[in-house]
Amino acid sequence: MQNIQEIFDRMQKKKKEAKEIKKMYREGLDAEQKYKDIVAEIKVLRDKKKQIETNVQVDLGEAYDKLELMQNDIKADQEMINDIAMNTIMDGKQVEIVDEYNNRYEPEFKVSLKKSNQIRKEIIG
Repeated sequence: MQNIQEIFDRMQKKKKEAKEIKKMYREGLDAEQKYKDIVAEIKVLRDKKKQIETNVQVDLGEAYDKLELMQNDIKADQEMINDIAMNTIMDGKQVEIVDEYNNRYEPEFKVSLKKSNQIRKEIIG
C-alpha cells in the first residue's frame, strides 16, 4: 500500500499543474473577441431567463412557496437520515432502506481532507 503522504503530495503537484494550464486556457479565451461576444450574449439570455422564471414563480404564488418549503424539509430529512445511518453503523448494525419499487439503498461514505489550523495542532500536539 502506498504512503498517504506520497499520494497527497503527488495530487497537490498535479493540482498545481492543472491550475497553470487552466490559467493559460482562460488567457487564450480572453484573447478571442468572438468568445467575448458570445459570453456577453449568454449574460443577456440568462437575465431574460431569470426574469421569465421569476414571473412564473409569482404566477404560481402559494404553490411555489410550498415547493420551497418542501425542498427545505427534504434537505432536513436527508440530514436526519445521514445522522441516523451513521449512528446505526457506529453501533455495529447494518443500514438498508427499501423504496416503493423494492430498490435497496445502503449508505455510501466519502472521506475528504481539509486544511487544519496550526493553532489546533499546537494545542493537541
